[in-house]
Amino acid sequence: MAFLDNLFRKKSIDDAITTAQNEEIHGAGGLDKNLSVRDLTAFGIAAIIGAGIFSTIGSASFNGGPAVVFLFIFTAVACGFAAFAYAEFASMVPVSGSAYTYSYVAFGELMAWIIGWALVMEYAVGNITVAVSWSGYFTGLCESAGWHIPSWATTDYVTAHAGFDEATAMLKGGKTAADFSQSQQESYEAWQSAPRIGGLRTILDIPAIVMSILLTALVYIGMKESKTAGNLMVVLKLIVVLLVIIVGAGYVNVDNWHPFVPNGFGGVMAGVSSVFFAYIGFDALSTTAEECKNPQRDLPRAMLYSIIICTVLYIIIALVLTGMVSYKELDVNDPLAYVFQKINLKWFSGIIAVSAVVAMAGVFLVFQLGQPRIWMTMSRDGLLPKRFSYIHPKFRTPTFATVVTGFFVVVPMLFIPSDTVLDLCSMGTLFAFVLVCGGVLKLQVQPNAPRGKFRTPYMNAKWIYPLGLVAGVAFLFTRYEADTKAWLSNEKQMYGVENLLHNIPESEMPAVQRFLSVRDSAGFAAANGVVADYLDGLESDAYNQTVTALPLPEEAKYESGWHLFKHKIPMWLFIFTCLTMAWLAFKHNLSLIPILGLVSCLYMMAQIPAKSWLGFFIWLAAGLVIYFGYGYSNSKLAKKQV
Repeated sequence: MAFLDNLFRKKSIDDAITTAQNEEIHGAGGLDKNLSVRDLTAFGIAAIIGAGIFSTIGSASFNGGPAVVFLFIFTAVACGFAAFAYAEFASMVPVSGSAYTYSYVAFGELMAWIIGWALVMEYAVGNITVAVSWSGYFTGLCESAGWHIPSWATTDYVTAHAGFDEATAMLKGGKTAADFSQSQQESYEAWQSAPRIGGLRTILDIPAIVMSILLTALVYIGMKESKTAGNLMVVLKLIVVLLVIIVGAGYVNVDNWHPFVPNGFGGVMAGVSSVFFAYIGFDALSTTAEECKNPQRDLPRAMLYSIIICTVLYIIIALVLTGMVSYKELDVNDPLAYVFQKINLKWFSGIIAVSAVVAMAGVFLVFQLGQPRIWMTMSRDGLLPKRFSYIHPKFRTPTFATVVTGFFVVVPMLFIPSDTVLDLCSMGTLFAFVLVCGGVLKLQVQPNAPRGKFRTPYMNAKWIYPLGLVAGVAFLFTRYEADTKAWLSNEKQMYGVENLLHNIPESEMPAVQRFLSVRDSAGFAAANGVVADYLDGLESDAYNQTVTALPLPEEAKYESGWHLFKHKIPMWLFIFTCLTMAWLAFKHNLSLIPILGLVSCLYMMAQIPAKSWLGFFIWLAAGLVIYFGYGYSNSKLAKKQV
């Protein structure tokens, strides 16, 4: 029992504050207190307006159509609920550490370590995605200026290899290089043209690596310099975003907003991971608590201000984009630049590209500021070596932790594709949000729990939440009865085109081609005999009928059993959590806002593919090895017990 008790030993709020004060008095000097509410709000905007508004908004609009604005609103509301919880903890525990420190106070050491390790995934690993997106815009700018960067110098090894394999398979299937997507073309060219050292191809994203090193150096030098650079970046990109809205509004064709919800609710929610990625970063503000002039007042305000400002801008931008061109054209890496090219304002497209480079650099800067301060706080608690909490006597920054953070970004960038880490980054962030909301609820039911100057507005969830849950279930069983019952009974589902073709053995492809040519000779001929093109062109009912009739075994056409159920495990976890929260809300009169924050963030986690959940748990398992190998025995709380 002693072992289990030690896993959940908690840090008091006084301990958290005293630890930080002791570092300032007896350590190498504290962190500089430079940040006002304006600076913090600017940092929040710098983190939120970046890859989302310049890149991922395109794919989200393609999936959801103009109705993607509802997804932005939903995500903003979920983040807003979480922001209230963060603000309450930041007011209560005004020290660096973010969700890690808050979990230490609310849940104990083991959960604090887990969330701290998850935050490594959010900040350090998430910056890989930001750096790669930045590299894409920078490369495009160089191309427009007449300076060509070879494809092998603008991607990672794994992405190039996978893209080359996809392109090769397409060539075998009868398609030509003209049918390749832009990413497939770049990967194919990168793999073919890469210089070799022995038998190994040299493929690495040089612009992303160089940018990462330079901005890490800026974070190393000091908060004051980082603050100045961040503020300048925010001003520039806000000017460009406002210009996009003003100029683009004159080219909006309201006919492009019809239909407003072309792909239904599923289409809107298909972009949840990328849209949520557009919002993460506001929580990085809580890692700067020790550098705020008045953290208990300014941090809550800055978090909410930045979310509100950015949500309004996201909604307007989404409406402008989907009004200027059809949503069907927006599945591109640079949607803002693309729409202005379409209306022959190429000079303005260039301005947007320059702003995107600056904007994403700003996001990278904020994330790179956040991670070293998490490690610094974990080191102060004894869970990491003392070196991580070293404060440089001149720069007054956690320099060693900053350098390690740089390595955590640059080294994985050589071999981990950015699309893989996008889901993992969102997982780590949402997990942090869930725990922080849960921490507020846990403190609420504790007698004599400490409170800060800011408190989440209280609304009794005793009846509201359970009744809302019942109403939601009733809606599903009345409006979507067939789909709901099919989901609950794990009824088999037909594969989409891509997975279907993957399941067809190469030896069976000639038989499939003969079948289609006999069944619909005119349609198959119009598709030039390419199976993928023919199936892609079918309407939903025609596709279902055609695949059902294909001379293939059932397992090649349908996903069923465990293979289907495993994708639903995250959603079942969400369902059980919702039911548990209903019981707790009724029993303890819990506050509604943190409950809604917890369940809405967990719902977004449930929309992320199960394979990413597996990767997330593998990451957490690696962190537990470090904790039990070092942190458990070196914890300062453990030494106090001796």
